[in-house]
Amino acid sequence: MKTNVKALVVGGGAVGTSIAYHLAKAGWDDVMLLERDELTSGSTWHAAGLLPLFNMSYATTHIHKYSVDFYKTLEEETGLNAGFAVVGNLRMAQTKERMDEYMLYASIAETCGVPYEWLTPDEIKTRWPLINTEDLEGAIYHNTDGYINPADVTQAMAKGARQRGVMIERKWQADAFHWNGTHWEVTCTKMIEKGGNLVPGDEQIVITAEHVVTASGNHAQTTAKKLGIKIPAIPVEHQFIVMDKDPALVEYRSNGGEEHPVVRDADAQSYVREERGGWILGVYEKNAPACFEYGVPDSFRADLFPLDLERIEEQYMAMIHRVPSCEESGLKDDFNGPICYTPDGNPLVGPAPGLRNMWLAEGFSFGITAAGGTGYYLAQLMVDGEAEIDMASLDPKRYSQNWMTTEFAARKNEECYDHVYILHHPDEERPACRPLRTVPAYERQKARGAQFGFVNGWERPNYFGPLDAPENFDHDARSFRRGGWWQHAVEEAKAIREGVGLIDASAFTKHVVKGPGATAFLDWFTCNKLPKVGRINLTYALTGNGTTRTEYTIVRNGEDNYYLVSAGAWTEYDADFLRKSAEDKAAEFGYVEIQDVTTQWGVFAIAGPKSRDVLKEVIKDADPDTALSNKRFPWLTARKIELGMCPVNAIRVAYTGELGWELHHPIEMQTYLFDLLEKAGEKHGMKLVGARAQNWLRQEKSYRAFGNELGRDATPLEADLPRFVDLEKEFHGKDKMVETGVRTKCCTLLIDGPDDADPWGREVLYTPEGERVGRLTSGGYSVAFGKSIGMGYVKPEQAVPGTKLKVKMLDQLWDAEVTVDSPYDPKNETIRKDG
Repeated sequence: MKTNVKALVVGGGAVGTSIAYHLAKAGWDDVMLLERDELTSGSTWHAAGLLPLFNMSYATTHIHKYSVDFYKTLEEETGLNAGFAVVGNLRMAQTKERMDEYMLYASIAETCGVPYEWLTPDEIKTRWPLINTEDLEGAIYHNTDGYINPADVTQAMAKGARQRGVMIERKWQADAFHWNGTHWEVTCTKMIEKGGNLVPGDEQIVITAEHVVTASGNHAQTTAKKLGIKIPAIPVEHQFIVMDKDPALVEYRSNGGEEHPVVRDADAQSYVREERGGWILGVYEKNAPACFEYGVPDSFRADLFPLDLERIEEQYMAMIHRVPSCEESGLKDDFNGPICYTPDGNPLVGPAPGLRNMWLAEGFSFGITAAGGTGYYLAQLMVDGEAEIDMASLDPKRYSQNWMTTEFAARKNEECYDHVYILHHPDEERPACRPLRTVPAYERQKARGAQFGFVNGWERPNYFGPLDAPENFDHDARSFRRGGWWQHAVEEAKAIREGVGLIDASAFTKHVVKGPGATAFLDWFTCNKLPKVGRINLTYALTGNGTTRTEYTIVRNGEDNYYLVSAGAWTEYDADFLRKSAEDKAAEFGYVEIQDVTTQWGVFAIAGPKSRDVLKEVIKDADPDTALSNKRFPWLTARKIELGMCPVNAIRVAYTGELGWELHHPIEMQTYLFDLLEKAGEKHGMKLVGARAQNWLRQEKSYRAFGNELGRDATPLEADLPRFVDLEKEFHGKDKMVETGVRTKCCTLLIDGPDDADPWGREVLYTPEGERVGRLTSGGYSVAFGKSIGMGYVKPEQAVPGTKLKVKMLDQLWDAEVTVDSPYDPKNETIRKDG
């Protein structure tokens, strides 16, 4: 057995074998896979093997599509039949709102090249007469996916991996991981059978690996402890039952009837597929418990839990309603096994927080569907430095090590499980484990009608609802069109455009970077010129491939003292990259001190034509009338000021594109400052404003958002931000950025959409002639133009003001026109207003 390898993959389920296969295919000829038991002995063996293309995530849709296409090639390569039954996937809707969900998904599918078709209830009944369609609105149908045998596809990938030189070692457990500064030393123990259990034997070896990938499935909590990190991947019990033969189905098939697709009755929280003349029923019910919260017992191998029929009785009766002929079929077999989940349902794929060359592939609730694509794109990350799609939405560091706990992960994973078939509104907010992280002014904002969203654990106001609402007013009204919150967001946006609004932006990520090496390091780390002392700059840190890794607002407090502000959802993601980059360049640039000060500073953003008037009421200065003037406090500068008794680091910048300031204040003084500003704002009509209105306003200014327009699949030049790129200096990723050129280009569009809906930033874009040319990355409503607005990427030749395009919303094409960058106040006269 070899003890020195390039890459060691820990875990021999579908995900682990795919990763080993794709690393070898990508050119690494020294790859080993370890499995503590037998291949597929974790969740893989009892998975139902469904391969749904349906997914609301752009990145995950690409992953699923790759898997579906890849699995169809395995038999030709390996000679093993992977057991892929390409029967299609019929996702039915009982309500018009469910059809709205499918129409939004369909536009996402088109951006990824996933084929689909619409079926009416009559068309369903004609093709599959055993299905009761009387209460259906319709369905979306994928004819290219279906189901697969999980064990067969895993063995096929394992054979393909071996053919490419991968060493697969079974009955070896990775017990300890030690980073020696250049490589991982992994202590492994030979596992032996004893009394039906698998127990550690006496034989031990140490494997040295340059890279380690963990794909440990249900054992993720044990893996986390061994690595000294937190991984929010915890299994939840998932049940499905296998029914005896259905005589009607047997007769239908014997008369030449085609095999039914995987039938998903989303409104009944269940799926059904054929199985040897009978049916398999799988459910996503409420109250399914998390399990193995602190690790899998040694006695648990390829085992199952007792079936809990009472928990799924409602879904069982719904199946009889949907396929009436199955009512007399008996129960043939049952499965209740652990399936790993994460709080948002997306797997954790990418570099482990704080560790070098340690890669996670954990938390796969749809592991068979995702295995092929995960191996492909993770291999790109490891071998090439970046994947061809932006993988940030799957990055393990989206859950911070500072606040994420086992209890949080377990309860959110249970919620995620029972939300599999809940309507996935783009404006949905899930309630479990909330509130968790709150700023001091939380209760005050709640009392003013704040309806909160969940961002990196923080409660952040989305909008402020009416305090005098009738009892039946639904603050949680969600929709694929304009939800119950829409009109309130309109009024908030107008308040900033016409008067003054106050936004809680405390969730912003904040870092202090200082020390003798700080200036040289940040000059190399970011692509724009560094600001002068007292000034600010917007800039970007790039990946090694020249794409956008992070957006920063940099405030220069001193010659070697900087305050960096970045997106609130990405604190650990940004911190990890910043620290590792500084460590890598320490020998060249010298000592750099990096502090995450996110929780030390609250932020209020005050913006609008009257924002200066409000601040004049409370600023303590020898001449309060001029303290905030352009002469003393110009645009894009930072000043330390006093508002009442509160010291404030004020930055003259506004994400809304209006006259305004960000007021960074000691978090412990936040309630004092909130009360002070609220009282001062009364006579000026100041309104509290949430994130949704702010999102609309920033699009009117064409301000790109990280995770939307900015990401690891496009360079700053492709984001059309050359003014923030200094090509006269050398910086990380510069050569690759220049070499890449402009493959696609970001632009802003005004859209003549439907009267009751706006784009969400997931829609496909076409030319008037029907050529698909791009996709939206943001969307919303513009109060300045009285119509829908969006931002997105198109071919460079289309990103020209005046270009006519079409955007697909609610399964219809609507007129859109590329507008100038910053269509609202393109000369920035409002934001520079003096007074």
